[in-house]
This record gives sequence, C-alpha cells and structure tokens, in this order.
Amino acid sequence: MQANRKMPNRHNEGGNSRNFTQYNFQVLRDDIFMLGRDGTVTGNRIAPVRSSSAILVSSQNQNREWIYSQQQTTSVEGFAGQSFNTHVPHTVRATETKTCTDCHVSARNDNNAWLAQLLLQGTNFVNFMGRFVYVAEKDGLEAVVVTEHSEPQAVFGSTLQKIAYPDNYEQFLEGGSELKTAFEHAGNPRVLQVQLRGEYAYVAAGEGGLRVYDVAQIDQKGFSERITTAPVSRFGQKFWVKTKYATAVAAPTTLAVDPARWRVKTDGTMIDPVSANDLKGEARKQLVNEEQAIHPLYSYLYVVDKYEGLILVNAATLLDGDPSNNYLKRALDPAKYPHGAFNPEGALNDANNITIAGNYAYITTSHGLVVVSIDDPLNPQIVRRIAMKFPRAIAIQFRYGFVVDDEGLKVLDVTVPTEVHLVAGAHVSLADAHDVYVARTYAYVANGSEGVAIVDVQQPEQPHLDQMYNAGGKLNDVHQIKIAMTNASLFAYVADGKNGLRILQLTSPETVAEYAGFSPRPQPKLIATFKTKGEALAVSKGLDRDRAVDESGNQVSVFGRRGARPFTLEEMMRMLRTNDGYGDWFNVTDTPQTLPKK
Repeated sequence: MQANRKMPNRHNEGGNSRNFTQYNFQVLRDDIFMLGRDGTVTGNRIAPVRSSSAILVSSQNQNREWIYSQQQTTSVEGFAGQSFNTHVPHTVRATETKTCTDCHVSARNDNNAWLAQLLLQGTNFVNFMGRFVYVAEKDGLEAVVVTEHSEPQAVFGSTLQKIAYPDNYEQFLEGGSELKTAFEHAGNPRVLQVQLRGEYAYVAAGEGGLRVYDVAQIDQKGFSERITTAPVSRFGQKFWVKTKYATAVAAPTTLAVDPARWRVKTDGTMIDPVSANDLKGEARKQLVNEEQAIHPLYSYLYVVDKYEGLILVNAATLLDGDPSNNYLKRALDPAKYPHGAFNPEGALNDANNITIAGNYAYITTSHGLVVVSIDDPLNPQIVRRIAMKFPRAIAIQFRYGFVVDDEGLKVLDVTVPTEVHLVAGAHVSLADAHDVYVARTYAYVANGSEGVAIVDVQQPEQPHLDQMYNAGGKLNDVHQIKIAMTNASLFAYVADGKNGLRILQLTSPETVAEYAGFSPRPQPKLIATFKTKGEALAVSKGLDRDRAVDESGNQVSVFGRRGARPFTLEEMMRMLRTNDGYGDWFNVTDTPQTLPKK
C-alpha cells in the first residue's frame, strides 16, 4: 500500500483514494486437491478446500518509507491469516473425477506428498521467502535483498527478471551475478541457526543462548539500524535467554499463530483462551466464530542446547502487540526440571537440531534421534529413541521422516510417533550430508563438499538419488537449503559455507515445461551469489502458504466460513485405517481386484 498516490477506488461507490494498493497474485495454481470440513450451515460435511487469502502486507508512507514490509496477518481468534475456504463441489464430470489414491494411501505408496497436501499439512513447496532472505553466517545475522522492490518481485538473475526488468537483468549479469545489498547485525556472540516469524528473527547463538532480533523495520530507510535487539529500550523488553550453548531453535510454525487471544462469546462477553479451550462439543457453539482451540504448544519457542537439552521459552507475548511485556525466560518449572531444562539422564546431551511436527519434537543428537512429546508442553516426555550415526537434521512429511547422518539420507516411519522406526533398506549413501529439506516429492540434501543432492522420495520407502548439483564445482561447502516459490518459479536458497548465500532457480515457465505440475523435476541453475561476512551456516525457512493444520490435527490457519475447519487427527485416521480409524492400516489402488473392506 502506498500513501499520497491518487488512484480511483475499485469499489462500487467510485471516487478517488490517496492510497494505492496493488495485488500480486504470486502463486495461483490448480495442481492440488485439499479436503476439510465445511461450515455449520451445511452440517460440517466434507468439502474441497482452497487457499483463499494468503495475504502479506506492506505499507509506504508519504515520505516513501516502508513502515512495514511483507508482514503476515493474524485473525481475531489468533489463527494465522493465511486463510482457507471450503467450497461445495458444483460440477459433476462424466469423464474424470477423483480416484481412490487421491484420498487414501496407494498400494505403491507413492502419494505421501499428495496426501500431505490433501490433508492441509503443507508440502514446503509454495513457501514464501520474500524480498529478504535471513542468513546465519556464524559471526552475525544478515538480511540479504534477493528481489526487485516493485511488482512483480522478480528474484535477481531469474528468468522473470530477464522478462520484466531486462535492463536490470543485464546489469546484474555484468556485475557477476552478485547480490549487493544486505543488512547485518553482529552475532551475540554468534549465529548458528535462524528462523524468521513475523517481525522477529529467532536465533540460536551458541554460548549466547537464544537471541531474538526485531526486524520489523528491515525495509525502512528512516532507520539506521534495521535489525535490533531492543527496539524500545533495554528496560521495555528482554529479548534473550541465556543457555550454555544453544545449537538450534524451532518455532512450532512459521505462521503467526497467537494462542493467547481471548475469544468472543455469543452473548457478547469475552472468554480467556484456557477456558475457551476447555469447551467441548456443543459447548463450543457459545463461541461466535465456532473456531477450534489453538494448542498451547504454539505459545513456545523450542531451543536445544548442547549441554542442557531442551529449553522452552514463552514467546506468545511477541504476537500480542504490546511492546512492554516481552520479557523472555525459561518456561519449564526449575523445581521439576533442573535449571528449567529438560534432559532426563542426559538423553539430550550433544543435541544439535530440532524439528517440531504436531505434538512432537524430533531432536537429533550426536548419538541418535530422540522423539519428545510436547502435547503437554510444560511436561515434556521422551517417547522414542533411535540410535544413529551422528544425525544432524530431520524433515517430516505426513507419514515419513527423512534424516541425514554420517551415512547419508535415511527414512523413518513416523505414522505413529510413539513407534517411530527406521525403514529397512530406505537409505541413500551420501558422503557429507549436513541438512535436509523436503518439498513435495524431492528431498534436498546439503551435501557439503559435493554440493546439493536431490533425492526422489515420491516412494518414501524406496528413495533414490535423482541428481547431484554443484554448479561446476562452485557449490562446495553446502550446509543448508531452503525451498520457496516466487510467482511461478521455484528457487533454492543455499547456505554454502565459505562461499556465502547461493540462489538456484529450480523451475520456471520458460525452462521447465511441466512447471505447473504437482512436483516437476527440478533443473537447478545457479543465478545469484552473496558473499557473507562469515561462513553461511543456515537460511531461515519461508512462510508456509499451504499449511492449515499440523501433523497432530491442530488447526493453525483461519477458515473463512463459520465452523469450517481442517480434519482432526481422528478424522485423518479414518482415511488411513479400517474400523472408523482404529482398525488395520489399509492401502488402495485405482483398479481394485477385491471387494472393499468394511
């Protein structure tokens, strides 16, 4: 939105406006199919779902200062503003329709990513990275400008920039395809990992513990310091929590979910979130919007420390709009957990990474993988341990986990988190695997000196190496990869250690004919580089644009119809198991040879 720009109103009343708002429909796709529960007026019947308003907002004042840039919204009930809508099917086709494998596990087990999309768990494919990419570069945090400022926001060096900004594109190539603009904040004392959410960047700072940086003014030319630790004053908030050596931090979602918001009742009174969560069944109709409860696990940040184990920090206050109550501290009771850290019998010693999926935290340590239940976040419990050879990272997609260790990429069955187990034979040998990111049917492994290993995981129990890409030897210190989509093209943002940040274009309408398909085969091309001041170790994950519910059935995004919602965990199980979700696991084919089971 731009101020002091005279434009005609686009509404029925006509007239002119001093504010101009432009809409950029970045990701309009018809390659997916999603299901949920329709609104109350139709009896909550099962209906197709679409993403309806994945809005990110920016505003420029009369001085041409961007007072906020590409910020996500939060609904009045506390759900993320990446909204979804249910729609009753209005056509019936005689020649094509949905088949058995569109909604249930296929006999070939080749639709894991499709089902993750169907159930609104997201696939990490259409994530939004935006104008700035946040890079952990060991000694500091850098926000690197990677796109044009005006619409369409073409990534520098991309095929879209070549078409929409031909002069800028030629200048960029003449400059060696090097990105020039970035804003830095020196580490306190270092930056090992980073995750952006809304106006804040969460950082694992080694011996500096957890650090939170305010980046709300990252595109504001009126500010000399774009990344700050105390935007109001040191006495207005405390944006750090000391730990012995924080190695990783995980927000349970990249979406702005606020579990502390009060709810409105039909009698006009307000009810606190805890009491609202206690309302069950018919009692929930007391709530005006009939929204589901937000799980309390979304109130916290989850930090793993090399020596202390798991540390929870209440970060819900960062989303309430009050700048005076942001005093971060350890959330676990020190009377029950020594020093407010969870590490029973040293099980989480040497923890190096953490991933949150539903009600579970998957923590990698030097000796194996530890699964921790955070269903009751202030009383975590270890539910599973798996010995491995120095695992470093894990990615979860629906029924499977993909973990990298000294031997390469391995696959876990996580259908029942308390019974997680390695899938026999599901292994791709890799020499230098550091990290893994799964986007639909491909796993992107940061393979150190060998570059980027792209593994086909369409059949998760039969993974195989699709290609190894190193841009002619230029990518030789790869630590981490994140995937995101800008307009119609897919990009990889690579933390390439001593070489800095690299950007790869994976697909585009000009180079990949099947770019609009569900999971086109990537054709990577190095298009841009930024030389960070220190070693590029990690890149912040982009905003999830297709995720409405987590792996445990907890809703995270708002639905546009009263009473509409994603499936609960019990409803998901009915699509996977017989006997109303409690019987045998089953799979299907589109050409069945036997009668269906009851």
